[in-house]
Parts: sequence; structure tokens; C-alpha cells
Amino acid sequence: MKRRIFLLALALFCAMAVMTGAALAQPFTLPALPYASDALEPYVDKLTMEIHHGLHHQGYVNNLNAQVKTFPELEGMALEGMMAKISSFNPAVRNNGGGHYNHDFFWKVMAPAGTGGAPSAELSAAINQAFGSLDELKKQFNQAGATRFGSGWAWLIVTPEKKLAVTSTANQDNPLMDIAEVKGTPILAIDVWEHAYYLSYQNRRAAYLNQWWQVVNWNEVNRRFAEALR
Repeated sequence: MKRRIFLLALALFCAMAVMTGAALAQPFTLPALPYASDALEPYVDKLTMEIHHGLHHQGYVNNLNAQVKTFPELEGMALEGMMAKISSFNPAVRNNGGGHYNHDFFWKVMAPAGTGGAPSAELSAAINQAFGSLDELKKQFNQAGATRFGSGWAWLIVTPEKKLAVTSTANQDNPLMDIAEVKGTPILAIDVWEHAYYLSYQNRRAAYLNQWWQVVNWNEVNRRFAEALR
């Protein structure tokens, strides 16, 4: 009963966010998931995906669209370009623009277990050079996610020097933002906010971080890595 009340209250809260700005122009839209909402089970459950994508991510999109009236230059602006000059906008653009970019990225770097491939030879060599091994990368990445207080993200990035590094950001910030402490091109990310794992893992963040590697889309990470080196 308590869980049902919790889910109903959560859905109502998210629905209110989704409706925000609904009457305004919609230059930003919510992309469809690249897989079915139950495709990542048992590592990420269907209901979590439906709430996280269909309500939370949609809320970021709608709230970002609501800011176009204040900042007309946002219309038609690529998210990457927005991140690069995020300090020139207000906190609503920072939070919702970051939320839109981060979540769109997140969905794409996951894939159903057994379909995501493996690190390419080039990426494997870079991982070994930067971290010593893939296991050590996972250890440092998980540590970045586990020690991020409250909501936020852990990232694997390509630095401006074309090296790999692990970093983390708070809330909906990311390494593309001009205000980021550690800047770089993201190639892998994990959302460590409660919305990413509350239903199955119920605040067991370490378990979530460990299990999540089963659904990493290395094929997409390889593509982003190669692109970042150009």
C-alpha cells in the first residue's frame, strides 16, 4: 500500500512537471527510447524506465521549452552549443537543458544485455593507458558515482588533451558546460540520482552501479570515442 501511494504521488508530481510550458512552442522534443522500456531488465526495470524517460525527461524538455520565451536564442540551438555557453543563461536553462542533454545521452549509452558489444581495440588501448585495465576503470567510475553526494552523474570523458578521465558532476551539470570543474567530451555516463534506480535497488547505489555495466552500449561508446579524437 505504501509503495502504491508513493508511486501515485510521484506520478502526480512528474505529471505536473510534464504539463509545465505545454502551451508554449516546442522547439525541443523528447526522443523515443532506442529500445523497449523493458529491454534493460532485470538491471533497469520497466516501470523505472517509463517514469524516468516518459515523465522526468519529458519534464526537462517542457521546462526548457518554457525558457524560450525568456531566451529566444534557445530556439534552434543545439544542446551541445547550449552547454558550451550555459553560464550566460539562468538556472532553469542550466538545470533543464542539462537534464535534457544528460538523459538523451544516458539512454543511448545503454543497450539490452548481451547486445552492447565490447570496447574497441582503440578504446581498450586508451583505457589501459589511462587506468591500467577495464576493471580499474569500472572501479574508478563506480567510485565517482558512489561518492557524488545526492543527485548527479559519473562520466568517462575525453579531455582536451585527448586522454581518458573519470569525473562527476552534481544535479544536471555535465563536462560540456563552460562552468564544469573538469571539462571534456563525454563518452559514457551514469545517472546516480534516485530516479535511476529507486524501484529495483531502493537506495542501494553500489548495487546499481555494479549491475549497470551489464547494459553498457560499448558500440555507442566506441563511436563517441572515435568521434572525440577527430
